[in-house]
Amino acid sequence: MAFPQFRAQDSSPWRMDATTSSGASSSLPLHLIIDDALALVSPLQQSFQRSQHHCFGDSAPGEFPLAANPSIATCSFFRKPANFPPDFQLSMSELAALDMCQKRAIFKPMTQQEREMFKQRCGGSWKLVLRFIMAGEACCRREKSQAIAGPGHSIAVTTSGAVYTFGSNSSGQLGHGSLEEEWRPRIIRSLQGIRIIQAAAGAGRTMLVSDAGRVYAFGKDSFGEVEYAAQGSRVVTTPQLVETLKDIYIVQAAIGNFFTAVLSREGHVYTFSWGNDMKLGHQTEPNDVQPHLLAGPLENIPVVQIAAGYCYLLALACQPSGMSVYSVGCGLGGKLGHGSRTDEKYPRLIEQFQALNIQPVVVAAGAWHAAVVGKDGRVCTWGWGRYGCLGHGNEECESVPKVVESLVNVRAVHVATGDYTTFVVSDKGDVYSFGCGESSSLGHNTITEGNNRHTNVLSPELVTSLKRTNERVAQISLTNSIYWNAHTFALTDSGKLYAFGAGDKGQLGTELVAQQSERGTPERVEIDLS
Repeated sequence: MAFPQFRAQDSSPWRMDATTSSGASSSLPLHLIIDDALALVSPLQQSFQRSQHHCFGDSAPGEFPLAANPSIATCSFFRKPANFPPDFQLSMSELAALDMCQKRAIFKPMTQQEREMFKQRCGGSWKLVLRFIMAGEACCRREKSQAIAGPGHSIAVTTSGAVYTFGSNSSGQLGHGSLEEEWRPRIIRSLQGIRIIQAAAGAGRTMLVSDAGRVYAFGKDSFGEVEYAAQGSRVVTTPQLVETLKDIYIVQAAIGNFFTAVLSREGHVYTFSWGNDMKLGHQTEPNDVQPHLLAGPLENIPVVQIAAGYCYLLALACQPSGMSVYSVGCGLGGKLGHGSRTDEKYPRLIEQFQALNIQPVVVAAGAWHAAVVGKDGRVCTWGWGRYGCLGHGNEECESVPKVVESLVNVRAVHVATGDYTTFVVSDKGDVYSFGCGESSSLGHNTITEGNNRHTNVLSPELVTSLKRTNERVAQISLTNSIYWNAHTFALTDSGKLYAFGAGDKGQLGTELVAQQSERGTPERVEIDLS
């Protein structure tokens, strides 16, 4: 067997030549082998990685940075200590994984002690740390452009981290220092110099997460609605740092109706509010501003993504043995996925995915139903089935995850859920939707006779109106609130944003003509998110 030889004149220890057994130089491409430890990232990322023969762009044919794939090594040679800094005892594959971790924004600020603790939490190897980071990047579009269709207001984040908001502003949730509605995307100028990597929207509330792990909030001055009492009237009209989180490096925020949840860099979940009766495992006052670590099994299991429904929370966990989903909160309708309708005060593993042989890679929590995309591209839904939002051809509830059979020939890479609506994005960039057709938010634009509302869709249908844009869709976001008419965003690979559905408050980013309150077909929002 001929081993790749290091170039003596090359200053980088990561470049190798592929040589033949006779010693002659060869430019034949090496076939990258995806290791089981890294194969849990999304199918879209895997296909992208496999298409790259040298991922940094500067390499000549036949030259391959080891960091391009830390699993390129498949023999004992690469498992031996490599005798390279920063750790002379690490193998080449471990060094390559560490090198890739060091290029990630969330990893760079860590101290050496924090990195070692992080490694142990992920399972004890840098390859597992890299898998954890990549899984979070894949399901949350971390450090990429994104659009959020909130309840009456909208958020758009550019690749560079600038934030635009528009729509309803009754509580200052647009962050512009006023209570005036905005019908066109407007940049939040007070965030100049701060790069935002993730955003979340709730009823009258907005939260933004920066690349430094800081969280900014504005709108209603609370982390959740009071369940059986009047809500406080204080509002915040410009982004304010959440002081109680400044010592925790946050990478994601999710807003439910009665609570807010945040996810730390190390995969810990913290929640605010809704502490009466220990509904989320802690006892607090409704206006409590202190984060509480989500108690139970997830204290010792790293989480890569969280998703908040009306009154429940889903967590996508990452362990050496694979990916799994936990749920906690209100169990009405079976939306916790455990085969019953009982509440759970502590996170509980959804066991059905193991029975279905599905490795979850993306989770979505609608108001009353939930969905998951598996590594193999299958889609599962469960919870309330009203209006056909589960895609099973009926309106029945499902108390455990069930595969959407009509999508078995579609390889899904992304799923989004709202108030009785569901969208699925395929690896080809096609979009399918099903569920409640109110407000034209499904994009099918089929008006029932004698009614200005749109037909409910019980099984997945291709959104042909998006197909006609000749753009590959990368992300869908739709309103996840029972109190607002829904609107939908479709973000393309090229950074173009299309909007449809309810637009009576300017949340579509354009003014509607005449007496219109909604748009049935996608229209381009004049903003470049690339």
